[in-house]
Amino acid sequence: MGLLDRLRDLAGKREKPGLTPDTPDLKIVVTAFDPAVADSAALASSPAWVAAAPAVLVHHLSLPPGRLAEAASILAQDGWELREQGPDGDRVLAHAVRVQVLDALHCAQERSRMAGLAQRLGGDALGWDARQPGESPTASA
Repeated sequence: MGLLDRLRDLAGKREKPGLTPDTPDLKIVVTAFDPAVADSAALASSPAWVAAAPAVLVHHLSLPPGRLAEAASILAQDGWELREQGPDGDRVLAHAVRVQVLDALHCAQERSRMAGLAQRLGGDALGWDARQPGESPTASA
């Protein structure tokens, strides 16, 4: 291993742990539950969202109880984790969560994907929110 590799290893060990869905003090910084409002508008209207920082993207799904395992398996292929939240009438409320840097295009693509998945499984995609740590530094304009 060369000197540059050793320096990279040392620098990497000093980095703060990355953002996870379980990071303490996450705050909802963007919400998008109205299908008539574009994801770009939801992002643009949020003063709390830090565009350059990763966020925990949370899609809210209402699924039949017998289809949760299938949904989790499909979502896991793209790095999503499905977390059961509780009953929602004859369905189960679940959150599909993943850490990513948000942009309007990817938010819209994922919203569409979640709607299609939920429909195929007999459920509904209710909307999404994004969470970032409360102590995130603000981005300069």
